[in-house]
Amino acid sequence: MLCRCVIFVLLMSQFHASAGEIEVFAAASLTDALKEIASTYEKSGGDHVVFNFAASNTLDMQIKAGAPADIFFSADEAKMDDLEKAGLIDKETRKDILTNSLVIVVASDSPAVFTSASQLTDSKFKKIALGQPDSVPAGIYAKQYLQKIGIWDQIAPRVIPVESVRAALAAVETGNTDVGIVYKTDALHSKKVKIAREVPSSEGPVIAYPAALVQGSKQAADAKKFLDYLREPASLKTFEKYGFITKG
Repeated sequence: MLCRCVIFVLLMSQFHASAGEIEVFAAASLTDALKEIASTYEKSGGDHVVFNFAASNTLDMQIKAGAPADIFFSADEAKMDDLEKAGLIDKETRKDILTNSLVIVVASDSPAVFTSASQLTDSKFKKIALGQPDSVPAGIYAKQYLQKIGIWDQIAPRVIPVESVRAALAAVETGNTDVGIVYKTDALHSKKVKIAREVPSSEGPVIAYPAALVQGSKQAADAKKFLDYLREPASLKTFEKYGFITKG
């Protein structure tokens, strides 16, 4: 993984955003909402925004390896904490913007009906897709939930760990797994899966999406404008359209 990150950094150094462009490293689950927000921002006269979407742990490693980023928008606090401890983000600009929820998804034509997440222990669900449960935020959140309800040890041998929440969704869409646990926001915008059960907020982990400027940004002033724009009412409304819960 380290080797891949080094290769990535070398490539990024050749194609780093030029003046008037903002480089945003953002969690994969934010893809659709951020692309729409950036399009509106640019049409209103804002700078061009270049995105690098991936699992937050991958972005964390890339920034540590020296990848040129102006903003980091994480799907959990832990990865942002990690970069803050390393002195790689401007902690004065850090703010939680969104939250999310977990859902169990199955193929849109699946007859499976869930009244409880405990049904995942049924042997008919031979493959269960999750983000890497020790590194990818969506996978970490899912593991925490499954441990809380006492079924993790039973289903762990059938878990198929993948590199991001979008990859977990794709595994269910393509039929490579029987079921998956992903963010509600991803499930809502897929026509190939259906939500079999939503994890109640009272049961699930607290999910937070913090964003901050990256230290050493060559576009700090412009990046700060876009970071502020992400917190404006119009942007928050767009996030809500994609199923996120905004924190203002």
